Amino acid sequence: MHQRLAITPAAADVLNKLRAQHGPLMFHQSGGCCDGSSPMCYAAGDFIIGSQDIWLGQIDGCDFWMSSDQFEYWQHTHLTVDVTPGRGASFSLEIPMGVRFLIRSRMFEPQELNNLLPVQQGPFENA
Repeated sequence: MHQRLAITPAAADVLNKLRAQHGPLMFHQSGGCCDGSSPMCYAAGDFIIGSQDIWLGQIDGCDFWMSSDQFEYWQHTHLTVDVTPGRGASFSLEIPMGVRFLIRSRMFEPQELNNLLPVQQGPFENA
């Protein structure tokens, strides 16, 4: 089975620093205005998952959720969470560090599309 998500070493380093400060973490990507199309990092449970959210899997032990509207556009795309210097316009936990998470993407190869890990509609018990 092919994963839908990955994380760069630089982003994993930021995530580990945030985890040390805030405990378990989660990501959500809404596709909204401003930085809404960037992955937002929250303390686990600080963002309320709704029935229109899709669980794509985990990266570095963190659940990654996406709004169903955004997933419609990105369902054929492998997503890699990366980090870049700069301040985003969001409530994501990394912002005070002077960096922001971003998505790097590529289209799945045909053989990957036929063997993807399934997604789940939210919320579910572990959210």
